[in-house]
Amino acid sequence: MNTYEQIVAEIKAAKNIVITSHKSADGDSVGSSLGLLNFIEKLGKTAIVCHPDAAPKFLHWLDTSPFLLMTEQPEDITTAFTTADLVFCLDYNATNRIGPDMQALLEAVSCKTVMIDHHLNPEDFATLTVSEPTASSTSELIVDLIEQSGNIDLLDEKIGTPLYLGILTDTGSFRFSSTSPRTHEVLAKLLAGGVVHNLIHEKLSDNNTLSRLRLQGYAMCEKLEVMEDFMVSIISLSKEELAKYNYQKGDTDNLANQALSIKGMRAAIVFTERDGIMKISFRSKGTDNPVNILAGENFNGGGHANASGGMSELTVTETLEKIKSLVPNYFSAL
Repeated sequence: MNTYEQIVAEIKAAKNIVITSHKSADGDSVGSSLGLLNFIEKLGKTAIVCHPDAAPKFLHWLDTSPFLLMTEQPEDITTAFTTADLVFCLDYNATNRIGPDMQALLEAVSCKTVMIDHHLNPEDFATLTVSEPTASSTSELIVDLIEQSGNIDLLDEKIGTPLYLGILTDTGSFRFSSTSPRTHEVLAKLLAGGVVHNLIHEKLSDNNTLSRLRLQGYAMCEKLEVMEDFMVSIISLSKEELAKYNYQKGDTDNLANQALSIKGMRAAIVFTERDGIMKISFRSKGTDNPVNILAGENFNGGGHANASGGMSELTVTETLEKIKSLVPNYFSAL
């Protein structure tokens, strides 16, 4: 019995299943959670999805109504954890990634836990672990779970649509180096299962609000700085600037990729002032320009070599100065 078969056996044996994912929801965390939920239901079981916070608005076309949010339903989530006999940990490899409140609940459970994740350096906290840093996304690994447990015949549009979305967003529409031949094989299986890929692209891309476009335009026109000796671009946005453009969660998610699209750019760093801290996104191109080390060593973050996150408790100005001072240490001058 392989690990995936073991996981399905645990699903079939469980009565109270909880699915969790990381704080600051994104396409892969939402997509893998919803895809797994729909797969579990296709197996004739039920589950509860418990997330730390809500999905950004550009993902609201997905049916996330079954999700419980720690920010809105803490008592229901507490009950779900205390009665759980199986907990899934999707798209994170350290318990602190789900926020302190849910972390305490997770670390207190006595039931079996299953981690399915694609980030580097996983902590050893789960009963069963699927850790594949070479995978494009956790959503890709959920497809592996379905296929390698012998249940590929259950894959349909309802299961596959959020999984396709998760792969799409975590690969930057298949442009990141994490996109492998295996990724395209998985996508083919999703299409064969009934996923209508063009509709997903439309729903994901063609839903801009006027305020979102204006914020992004302001960021690119007024706030983009380029350290030309290193070809690293930086965008900083204060809470006042975000408020001026009626910022909604997810409005700045693509800014780093836009800055990185400039010809010759090697890396892009975007940080925004939210919840009293600076939330930082790092993006880069190629194997010679990893950003996860910069994020991990200086900004309490990490992630993939070309796509990482971090945070700073300094002011906007101080964070900007710190980043500029660090760039020469991590990128060679041209």
